[in-house]
Amino acid sequence: QLQVVESGGGLVQPGGSLNLSCVASAVNLNYYSIAWFRQAPGKEREGVSCIGHKLGESTEDYGDFVKGRFTISRDSVRNTVYLQMNNLKPEDTAVYYCAVAEFNCSPLTSDYEYWGQGIQVTVSS
Repeated sequence: QLQVVESGGGLVQPGGSLNLSCVASAVNLNYYSIAWFRQAPGKEREGVSCIGHKLGESTEDYGDFVKGRFTISRDSVRNTVYLQMNNLKPEDTAVYYCAVAEFNCSPLTSDYEYWGQGIQVTVSS
């Protein structure tokens, strides 16, 4: 059973940075599309960014809030996908999820077969 684990969350002040990591057991993530989603209290889960499968470097961003602040990347050697988040704002506070898809990137949660348990990111002074 593929297991997905996120790390790197926590409490950060506005304007600060965090680098989330996503690893998966027993599989090579290079052959899957990996996305980050987030869910704030009382809101639906929304897509953040995705990086395509098969060692591709293609990425997709799913919200204006990503532009110029968040960057998704893949370390093929470490079998890890990252979400670098800069200039964080209080409205970025949410549980962030890593999701794994066997096919192409998508902003739809239903297109992802495997999910991590999520990690809390809190932006507050």
